[in-house]
Amino acid sequence: MSEMIRLTPPLTSEAVSLLKAGDRVLLSGTIYTGRDAAHKRIVETLSRGEQPPFPLAGAVIYYVGPSPAPPGRVIGAAGPTTSYRMDAYAPTLMAQGLKAMIGKGKRGEEVKQAMREHKAVYLAAIGGAGALMARSIKQAEVIAYPELGPEAVRRLVVEDMPLFVVNDVHGGDLYQQGRQAYQR
Repeated sequence: MSEMIRLTPPLTSEAVSLLKAGDRVLLSGTIYTGRDAAHKRIVETLSRGEQPPFPLAGAVIYYVGPSPAPPGRVIGAAGPTTSYRMDAYAPTLMAQGLKAMIGKGKRGEEVKQAMREHKAVYLAAIGGAGALMARSIKQAEVIAYPELGPEAVRRLVVEDMPLFVVNDVHGGDLYQQGRQAYQR
């Protein structure tokens, strides 16, 4: 197993260029949430020449729609959403400086090409373990589109969020590597 790599946003092109598919990551710092409805609005905002609800340069976005926070917690279950639903919007956000996306599942070829072109990575969170992922979240605040409920954009402060690099800036793809390792 590879050693654990610690990342703190905002991320630089140099930092993400050091990552390889299969690397284990612990992410700490400020990240943002958004799913397809929020992504659509952010891209529309950019197309009008307006500022997005958070700075995209060096940003990390987590594809999550958390459940309500139980008493004494900052957030409810916060497991990753299937990422391909954001594929139509991800290249635009990477062109504006987004450096990492967190979710689950495969990404399309256009998104993987944009990662290579704009020096960004795709990280996988543990699917089916929303309560475990929520333990890493120390603060959560809705910052845009509150009418979207769980899909509103949130600013999260995370500590040691456990992730894996799925797609790197060099074209590496953990899902392809995994299949190849077990083919005869």
